[in-house]
Amino acid sequence: MDGGKVTNAWASGQMWRGIELILQGKDPRDAWIFAQRICGVCTTVHAITSVRAVENALKLEVPLNAQYIRNMIQGAHNVHDHIVHFYHLSALDFVDIVSALKADPAATAKLAQSISGWPKNSTQEFATAQKKLQAFINSGQLGIFGSGYWGHPAMKLTPEANLMAASHYLQALDYQRRMNKVVAILGSKTPHIQNMAVGGVTNPINMDSQSTLTLEKLMYIKQLIDEVGDFITQVYIPDVAAIGAFYADWTQYGRGVVNYLSIPDMPLDTKGTTFALPAGYIDGGDLAKFTPIKDFHDPYFEKGVKESVKHSWYQGGKGPLHPYDGETIPNFTDWQDDGKYSWIKSPTFYDKRAQVGPLANVLGMYASGHQRTQFWVNAVLDAVSGHLGSKVGVDALHSTIGRHAARAVRCVVLHEELQNQWKLLMENIAKGDTKTFNKPVFPKGEIRGFGFHEAPRGMLSHWVVIENGKIKNYQAVVPTTWNAGPRDEDGNISAYEAALIDNPVAEADQPLEIIRTLHSFDPCLACAVHLTDTETKSHYQVKVV
Repeated sequence: MDGGKVTNAWASGQMWRGIELILQGKDPRDAWIFAQRICGVCTTVHAITSVRAVENALKLEVPLNAQYIRNMIQGAHNVHDHIVHFYHLSALDFVDIVSALKADPAATAKLAQSISGWPKNSTQEFATAQKKLQAFINSGQLGIFGSGYWGHPAMKLTPEANLMAASHYLQALDYQRRMNKVVAILGSKTPHIQNMAVGGVTNPINMDSQSTLTLEKLMYIKQLIDEVGDFITQVYIPDVAAIGAFYADWTQYGRGVVNYLSIPDMPLDTKGTTFALPAGYIDGGDLAKFTPIKDFHDPYFEKGVKESVKHSWYQGGKGPLHPYDGETIPNFTDWQDDGKYSWIKSPTFYDKRAQVGPLANVLGMYASGHQRTQFWVNAVLDAVSGHLGSKVGVDALHSTIGRHAARAVRCVVLHEELQNQWKLLMENIAKGDTKTFNKPVFPKGEIRGFGFHEAPRGMLSHWVVIENGKIKNYQAVVPTTWNAGPRDEDGNISAYEAALIDNPVAEADQPLEIIRTLHSFDPCLACAVHLTDTETKSHYQVKVV
């Protein structure tokens, strides 16, 4: 730092992911079970992407019902994840919980009601929330609020705005739980769903058997989906717009890498050639320079991805490698400012660094002409403009606060599409189609395939080389790898590193502003890296009572 600003940055993943090595020699039909354990949060995403990679190698079609069920699982997981991210993982970077104790609940209700017609924006609700917060403070055990930089000079919200956001934080705990129930019902459990299979899903459909996916369960799923919709449109969207207006200066920070990469998702056919949600690559932040990624077999995407380990703790020396040829051979050297300093690799798309995530995805859908995305982007920007009294355009999204706005837009677009996927599944079942699985057959010799999925944190891809029915090589190129990698082969910095340049820091020992920018990406270092303890060989026992 110099002069209260960041002048240089290094993003380092301090753990090693060994899943790729574990999968070598395994049956490809089992890969998704292992790959899903890459993370305890981003669980469904690795399962879905893994089976897509193997299906891609086999050129295996997936029954429509299986596509719709997968789409509903991923849609519900994404909506749940986006609500959790804003309220429970990053809102407290902007909301001062201690300040909320000074708020007048009646004045808070007046503020909230001026923003939204949400029924729970009442004086009584805010007074109850304030008492809960006070009980936390009085206990001396702040729990979920224990690590905040309360009273930090970068906090700008009024006490009433803080109380409004804190109350919605508590309400969001319930609504994210309802959405996660959809994942649990369709996937048998969550985290780590159990219904994936290469060739489809293991959900038998029989309206007369309680042991299968019945009409009763499907109607309950619809109820849960519908219940969450009002919270997204009447609370999440207005809150993001209001906080974005309060912190309008944060549209000037966190820009970083503006090559955006996202992929189409929610396939609508058995071959993965048509999608509900389009996407692609945007060069240099210019929406006019949009190149669509068309389908699950698109050679433009397949040929563009490489990973460098020049600055990562792996054996290298071969230059950037395509994931089919990727190697994961650990070679720890300790920290080197100009050398190796991370367990994360450095992906590039046609030799350029790229940012992935909800901002990349929303801009990709916006540039492709997706109407509901354009509607909600304009609605959020209009709401912010209304708060500020001046016009805010799409360019403001290339920022720390813009990533939050884009995530809210993606959440509401996914929720709308989730309702549509439920309808498509019901209509297809009504036609008499109950098929959910096509049996895979593995040929002799070598085959290669890749699968992708637009996960909550961005574009996720898995790459598999199969030889004589066994996995020969496996690589997962995950969103946080794209965003949090170290310098690449040519010394170009990653999205995290670039976004921190010129980021303000008021107090070096309380770097709240740095956390704001990093949290706006929704980091998942567990996905980018994984821990192996070869020293203590610790074992843990969990007793359930």
